[in-house]
Order: sequence, then C-alpha cells, then structure tokens
Amino acid sequence: MFVPLHDGVPLRFMRTPYITYGLIGACIALQIALQLWPSQEAELAIMAGFGMIPSVLFGTAQLPEGLAHVPAWATLFTNVLLHANVAHLVGNMLFLWVFGDNVEDAMGHLRFLAFFFLCGLGGSLFHAGMYPGSEQPLIGASGAISGVIASYLMIYPQVRIWGLAFNWIPIHIPALYALGGWVLLQAAAALLGADGNVGWWAHLGGLATGAALTPLFVHRSIALFGRKPARG
Repeated sequence: MFVPLHDGVPLRFMRTPYITYGLIGACIALQIALQLWPSQEAELAIMAGFGMIPSVLFGTAQLPEGLAHVPAWATLFTNVLLHANVAHLVGNMLFLWVFGDNVEDAMGHLRFLAFFFLCGLGGSLFHAGMYPGSEQPLIGASGAISGVIASYLMIYPQVRIWGLAFNWIPIHIPALYALGGWVLLQAAAALLGADGNVGWWAHLGGLATGAALTPLFVHRSIALFGRKPARG
C-alpha cells in the first residue's frame, strides 16, 4: 500500500486547478450530506439510486419503485462522486489532491473535467462488463482517479514523490516506481479476486482509459514518458 503526500511539481499553465478543487469539494460535500442523512436506510437508498448497478444498467434487473433517482445510464457518472465511508473518501481525495492539479495543468480545466468523467465511465463500464449480473452498487471516484494516475505516470514518470509505504514508512521515490507498484497491486488484486467489496476492475478500466486518452487531451507542448516534445 502506498499513500502519496506531496510531489512538489509546480503548475506551468495555470495558477489554480479549479476543477481538481471543485471535484474534491463536491465529493466532500456529498459525503457530509450522506453522513447527516436521517437514517441508514435512506443513505443506502441514495447509494442504490445513484450508484452503478451492473444488472440494472444492462436491464436484467430493476430497482424497486422510488429508488431509480436517475436513468440507469446516468449512474455511470453519478456513482463517481459518491463514497462508501470517510476512509474511502479520504483515500481517493488524497490521490486526487496530489496528482490531479498537475494533470489538470497539463490538459486545461475543461479537458481535465471531461477526462476525469470519461475515466470514471471507462472504469464503470469495465467493472460492469466483468460482473454483468451483479446487484451491488459501484460507487467512488477510484476509476476516474486511476485514469488521473495513469496520465500522471505518462507525464511525470521521473518526478520523485513523498509518500508512505505500507501506510507508515516515509519514502521519496520516482513516480514510476511508486505509482507503477500501485498499478501492479491493482492488477494482482483484480486477477486474484481480492476483497469483493473493492472495484478492482473499475480501477483497471480507469487506468486503461486514462492511458488511452492522455495523448489526446494534454497540451501539445507536453512531453510524455520524459521525452522532449517534437518541433514542428
């Protein structure tokens, strides 16, 4: 397990990563609202109605009357902003805080917003494809943030990141090793069927989507994989 703390990479194209801050603020606000919900049953109803349920998405199951708050296709996006608990939220938002600003800087505000939700979409669809009959809601920004991690790795593979290995050992190592190890962990967990309450395949789907979209979304002057940009 790796917990990122700081990367120290300055912004080049913008002063403030408004989208990154806005996404973090939205996720925190929704979590606070859920924590203040009058009953656990009502909280679970919100997660079921706005979370992505594969069997409902594919039409093999239906939610009880009153729970389908949005169309099934819309849950591919709404699920990204919800989190199961505070620990789930903090973990995701820490990754977004450390890496999201630099990816937003490399793409621009609106392209980063689209990129984030497209990665979330890719992660949700990949998860649904792996568990088409599942009736368990998928919630969380992990798929979208996995796409951000893939993009960061492509843009800043040699940047040294401060973090905690195994949640408590301070380390300062290149992103290629820190985040590359994280990627391998996600793949191993998915293939070995670790903790069924974690959407490992959503993480891998987000990673693949982020890697595929990054060359299309970054500024032309951005060099990927540490290479120098080509001159026209």
